[in-house]
Amino acid sequence: MAPKRTSTSVAPAMNQVAIQQLIDDRVVAALEAQAANMANTDNTNRNPEPRETPDVIKCTYKEFMSCQPFYFNGTEGVVGLIQQADKIAKSELKRILTNKYCPRTEVKKMKDEFYNLVV
Repeated sequence: MAPKRTSTSVAPAMNQVAIQQLIDDRVVAALEAQAANMANTDNTNRNPEPRETPDVIKCTYKEFMSCQPFYFNGTEGVVGLIQQADKIAKSELKRILTNKYCPRTEVKKMKDEFYNLVV
């Protein structure tokens, strides 16, 4: 069912040129407002100067090793945990984490507390 008209006047037709002109006017007004807003700010943190990038210091492998960097084999800490977690199934990982961080007694206490809640 087609909607019924509530007024008898004909809606003004807009062509593409008129629509584009409206869009252009709005964009120009928004850009001018933004430029005025940026010029009138008293923000002390705003730095209009370009950022200086630090110069890259090139060093050789010998110079790098003379700094005695820590030994890292890629199987320690988080990397090792992620590699280990990728090797086992998700259900197995869930069981291991539950046993380690949430013992059965704690789970039972939480379930009992949840079931005994009164609204």
